[in-house]
Amino acid sequence: MNVNFCRQMRLLALRHGDRPALVNVERNRRYSYPEYHRLTNRIANMLRTTLAIGRGDKFFLILENDNLSLLHFPTFFKQEGTVAFGNYRDPMEEHERQIALLKPKVVFLESEKVEPYYEMLRRHDCTIVTMDPPRVTPDGVLSFWDLIGGASDADNDVELDIHHHVVTLRFTGGTTGRGKCAMYTIDNLFGTRDSAYVHRDFEFDEGTRFLHFAPLSHGSMMFFFPTLFVGGATYTQNLPDLEQWSRVVEAERITHSFLVPTLLYRLLDMPAAKARDLSSLRTVAYGAAPMSPTKLGGLIARFGPIFMQAYAATEAAMFVSVLDKADHLPDNERATRRLSSAGRATPGVEVYVADDSGRPLPPGETGEIMIRCRATVQGYYLNPEDTAAEFSNGTWKSGDLGYIDDGGYLFIVDRKKDMIISGGFNVYAVEVEAALASHPAVLMSAVVGVPHPEWGEAVHAEIVLRSGLMATAEELIVHVKNKIGGYKTPKTVIFVEGLPLTAVGKVLRRAVKEKYWKEQARKVG
Repeated sequence: MNVNFCRQMRLLALRHGDRPALVNVERNRRYSYPEYHRLTNRIANMLRTTLAIGRGDKFFLILENDNLSLLHFPTFFKQEGTVAFGNYRDPMEEHERQIALLKPKVVFLESEKVEPYYEMLRRHDCTIVTMDPPRVTPDGVLSFWDLIGGASDADNDVELDIHHHVVTLRFTGGTTGRGKCAMYTIDNLFGTRDSAYVHRDFEFDEGTRFLHFAPLSHGSMMFFFPTLFVGGATYTQNLPDLEQWSRVVEAERITHSFLVPTLLYRLLDMPAAKARDLSSLRTVAYGAAPMSPTKLGGLIARFGPIFMQAYAATEAAMFVSVLDKADHLPDNERATRRLSSAGRATPGVEVYVADDSGRPLPPGETGEIMIRCRATVQGYYLNPEDTAAEFSNGTWKSGDLGYIDDGGYLFIVDRKKDMIISGGFNVYAVEVEAALASHPAVLMSAVVGVPHPEWGEAVHAEIVLRSGLMATAEELIVHVKNKIGGYKTPKTVIFVEGLPLTAVGKVLRRAVKEKYWKEQARKVG
């Protein structure tokens, strides 16, 4: 089935008229539905003509939310190229690895990254487009606003196959040399949109004003689609600043947002947030970790029963399961226990738990969580081995271990994959261990997630030093931070005489991790 999205967007513009479609908070840009339609037409037509992006070509985005929203949906539905999202916070080394894999024709950058990235991007034969004027403009760097200045804002005749055209590429994590790049069709993203409408508690309607605090290149993108299609307003914020978030909520009468639990906990303790009128909020979604029942009481007392938990993944980018607002008002012990669940599966989504042979398990038994849904991606770009290993007959093997109780609530108890989620960010143990190994004093290490009352998990490292060499914990923390960035850096480091090893000498991370989680009801890392 083909679609012409210019026609679809024109109908949305006619339907919603001068209602606000997009507000870029920090750049103070405001677009109504007709204005946003014409602007995204210009950008799409510029991509097709001036930059000569065609079917099979790729363009790569290393952008903050304000600028990302211009090249996000609906722009990439209106042209034939494939857009790839980079994580703005990743170091240049990770971006270069991704660019080397994808070979994008064009890279769109924030102005502050033009100088440090210039030589690297030229080596990869990328056309460089800066979104705002940089301090210095090197030869050959193009200006986004100059490029679209002469582009047509008319609807084009682009038609795309919603089931086969790969419209978007997104990386699952920052594992050096091993990152997997998920491929999305248009219908995968329509599945994202429609799964939000199934859950009435989200309350998406024309009055929605959704403030995106988390990156639009990652989890927050799931809320971008349902907001725009229903006639709501999308607000973007770049800085991870809760005081600014509170000011915007009050000033713009924001109704919806998406935050990780650790940020919600901090809101309770912020004097600036307490002084603001945040009563316009009617839905706050969170993910990546369950809510602390103790802190939840304070949040409901402050904001009311407006909280919902959503479970999703890069490979299944829709609301796979949801813990709705009523589930956040537990009135008995069983309901309180279910606060540690990921909620119940979205109707129409196939979720089951299987043993190592793939055999479905009955309620209450723990196994690997398997997911088959409309948003299950097409596999990994140029990676047939991992695609074959993780996908079968449209089902994705999540790598999460869990069980489903007799009420249909999905509990995640551990992860087969060595991924740590700390404060909403994905951290892969192998990448942190590689950064530690690059220090001359480190012989081996085991990086695990340990319980943390706010972040869900904190990155922790046990390290064996080389004989005769010394290093301090502070020295190694700084070393890793300089290598791979702050959010992936261990918060704590201890030195040990030895680590548990397999018969072939591999570190048994699970044995290291177990001692930190054995007293916990839910293992999240």
